[in-house]
Amino acid sequence: MRLLNYLKDGKASLGARVGDNIVDLSSVAASVDALLAQGAAGLAKAKDAAAKAGGATTPFKGAKLLAPVLNPSKAIAVGLNYIDHAAESPYKDAPKYPVLFHRFPSSWVAHDETLVKPKISDQFDYEAEVAVIIGKAGRYIAKDKALEHVVGYSLFNDGSIRDYQFKSHQWMIGKNVDKTASFGPELVTADELPAGAVGLRIQCRLNGEVLQDANTKDMIFDVATLVSTCSEVFELQPGDVIISGTPAGVGFARKPPIFMKQGDVVEVEVDKIGILRNGVRNE
Repeated sequence: MRLLNYLKDGKASLGARVGDNIVDLSSVAASVDALLAQGAAGLAKAKDAAAKAGGATTPFKGAKLLAPVLNPSKAIAVGLNYIDHAAESPYKDAPKYPVLFHRFPSSWVAHDETLVKPKISDQFDYEAEVAVIIGKAGRYIAKDKALEHVVGYSLFNDGSIRDYQFKSHQWMIGKNVDKTASFGPELVTADELPAGAVGLRIQCRLNGEVLQDANTKDMIFDVATLVSTCSEVFELQPGDVIISGTPAGVGFARKPPIFMKQGDVVEVEVDKIGILRNGVRNE
């Protein structure tokens, strides 16, 4: 299934994308968040409702989408998770343990919403990433059981304000400026993808130019490892998001650097998951 949150009659609603249309699933749950809280039974009801839908639908094209998860209890981002990206970074060496930091929902916008380049900096960078969405709670999850806790995947542009990111050893401030990242367009359930989302081409395009082009098989720490590692520290909850890291080709590492500016259009694309597209404007 391809689940999403969207505005219907001015109200946030749960939908499933079927072909070129969105099937309303508000009779099952109010949002993806609420659906995930119902567990496997809720997902089964949603799948059945989507398959049987015979009433009015909303065209996907032009629909006002919201983030695939509206209010995760935790959104954990992963740094330096591709060897080539670690090599182009100031740190050079691949990490021995996942580099983890938090990302606040206030820092991201949905598909087709506008990213905001803050007035505090001209170093607004892009990062194409796969977002891992938890569907089943768990603590101390064994690696060989970790994928059982993943309900699906989405796309994330981990927009970064580089000069603020590197003001200290902690990346929080440069990674959480309001409306500098994006998340969407939908949650693609895990059964539609290879296990762990391995072997998928991942790209970032800025104004049509491919600036990142890699494969998820090149992650240093795979999805199962990330889920297991995060669960050692806190119990993962349905709707939690793990933003799994970006490959090489980011703007600050280029010579000369390439940063996003007003009027740009940035796209993140991953095979079988889709395209996340956003314009850019000045604050």
